[in-house]
Amino acid sequence: MIRNGPQLVAAIMMALAATSTQAATCSAESGAQRVALLELYTSEGCNSCPPTDRWVSELPRRGITPERVVTLAFHVDYWNYLGWPDPFSSAQFSERQRMASLRNRARVVYTPQLLLNGRDYRRGAVFDDFGERLKALGGGPAPARISLQMQTDGPAGLGVTGTATVADTAARGGAQAYLALYENNLSNDVSAGENRGKRLRHDFVVRELAGPYPVNPGGEARLQHRFSLDPRWKSGDLHVAAFVQSARSGDVLQALASPACR
Repeated sequence: MIRNGPQLVAAIMMALAATSTQAATCSAESGAQRVALLELYTSEGCNSCPPTDRWVSELPRRGITPERVVTLAFHVDYWNYLGWPDPFSSAQFSERQRMASLRNRARVVYTPQLLLNGRDYRRGAVFDDFGERLKALGGGPAPARISLQMQTDGPAGLGVTGTATVADTAARGGAQAYLALYENNLSNDVSAGENRGKRLRHDFVVRELAGPYPVNPGGEARLQHRFSLDPRWKSGDLHVAAFVQSARSGDVLQALASPACR
């Protein structure tokens, strides 16, 4: 009995380890109505960005939830030279903004910028018409459907698979799908640059963008990506988003957001 003690302890430890690392799985699927995509291009090095960041963060409290619009905040890197390197910034996000500007025949890129379904959206100085704009975009059935399956890969990974199906034959040409991992409830004390001395708060901060996944002639894009999770990221505030967008016009056919599996 004593001789078997170490083997028994080892078996118990292995069983506990297997239980603690058991993968969590979850799924999400878009509904029948079209959901819009709101993109924010921002930077902690830009002193005109905080008010728009706050406006974006307040959308859920106004009842503008992911069931109506999927919001993604892309922090660009072209303000970093001013002395404050935005820790959330990426050259990939700056390039995405430049491509959208070329598509929209804009002469410059700027922050803060809002794109609603690929088109420049400017908030009114007096009247905020965002809710009305969403109603106009969300009417009628969605031209595409998105289905996602998520599975944790230990504490450091999240695997996402799924499909994006475009029912409208005319919309399939040039359609592409994307996956994004974003985090809410972030804050940072800025010690240099235009926002020196300010504590900035952010939501919908894109940690990683994967894609594009092309839509094939049959109208389907197969989605697959493993997100590597930084231990500093808060698992309870991580979400996965997916959207289908026309590479030609920038129009978003459908969008979906869901809390990440934990």
